[in-house]
Amino acid sequence: MKNRQTDHTDQPALQRDPDEWKTGDEPMTDAQRSYLETLCRETDEEFDESLSKAEASKRIDELRERSPRLSQD
Repeated sequence: MKNRQTDHTDQPALQRDPDEWKTGDEPMTDAQRSYLETLCRETDEEFDESLSKAEASKRIDELRERSPRLSQD
């Protein structure tokens, strides 16, 4: 078995602070755009197409907490 060193780079991107992402200032991904558009519709919020990857990730987290579909257990 391979002996792996562990450090912060081994963490999945979703577990790291978006402000620390090396590519966080790039435009949001197509997947983020699609999910964010859906969440904006569900929460009656305006979609901002100019968000970066990091900003979109934060906005998704914020809207997920307010989504009627996702807040139900």
